[in-house]
Amino acid sequence: MTDITYNFEYERRLKACFIGAGGHSYRNIYPSLRYAPVDLAAVCDVDGGRAAQYAQLFGAGRSYTDHREMLAAEKPEVVFIVTAYHPDGRVQATGLAQDVLAAGAHVWMEKPTAASLAEVRDLAAASERHGRFVMTGLKKMFFPTIEKLKSIIDSPEFGRVSSIAVRYPQALPPPERRGDLVAMQSFLDHIYHPAAILLHLMGPVDRMSYEWEPENGAAVVSLRFKSGAIGSLHFAAGQSGTSPLERVEVIGNRANAVVENGIKLTYYRRAALPAYGRAASFIQGDHEAPIVWEPECSLGQLYNNNLFYLGYVPEILHFCDSVLSGTPPAKGTLQDAARIMALFEAFQRTPAGVTVSL
Repeated sequence: MTDITYNFEYERRLKACFIGAGGHSYRNIYPSLRYAPVDLAAVCDVDGGRAAQYAQLFGAGRSYTDHREMLAAEKPEVVFIVTAYHPDGRVQATGLAQDVLAAGAHVWMEKPTAASLAEVRDLAAASERHGRFVMTGLKKMFFPTIEKLKSIIDSPEFGRVSSIAVRYPQALPPPERRGDLVAMQSFLDHIYHPAAILLHLMGPVDRMSYEWEPENGAAVVSLRFKSGAIGSLHFAAGQSGTSPLERVEVIGNRANAVVENGIKLTYYRRAALPAYGRAASFIQGDHEAPIVWEPECSLGQLYNNNLFYLGYVPEILHFCDSVLSGTPPAKGTLQDAARIMALFEAFQRTPAGVTVSL
């Protein structure tokens, strides 16, 4: 990412509305708009007092409790949607996005996009019908470390990617509860994170199987990608609350790269093992030594702000750039969401130990 332009420095800004006034949007999405080319015109929430407070705090001129009224009155170019779940476990944002598209605006929506693959396909059809983009906030695709990792593994020096291992602490409910969207809500909410990394780095999954343990709901998933590469996804449920959440490692041809805790990237460049039984030092030559990227966490730089290293600002900028240029988003697409939902539904219906094609 190049140097950041502040909101007030843009010559052209998109008229925006926002649906939702909850804690996540307060911490992460509204503040990100300070670095995006948007003019926030209005905020909508079923809690009118909260909507008015958010409008005042984040610079919107008006607030609403009815999103249809807001869309009709404001006629926004883009709408950001960060909401919750219906009592039956369905995703509120899915229907809201349909209404926004029908009103003629582009949609940025927080994950999950929907609670079923069919709903994602319906949303894709509406996006095509109305000629408006829908982008889901798949922030992991926009982590600086993951973006750099992607460029490393796509380079000729890394060689053909052969395997990946992703670790993420997530619990899979018991088989008899997987048809209940309320019971599956946490799994649905969080599978978008590791799945987004897998899709971005490795492409579509061809087939999968998994083993599951009942104590914590942990699972180990075996994956074969359409590229021919293989992978594992470790749902490390039961870990300590003080532990880092995630780890990603990709293997190439005598090279590998690792992202730890989302913010440390180590690239082990192509190198041969020293002569066994003869090498007196573990220090390798500079031309093949590992390269490490890690923030210094001291200066008041934007890169030390979680809005940037967790991908929130980069994903919103990607959406705004897409709308301004008339070019569909390349990441966080409805195709990405559909592939993630296909994986989610595979866990819903497939017993442990059974291989299923996606």
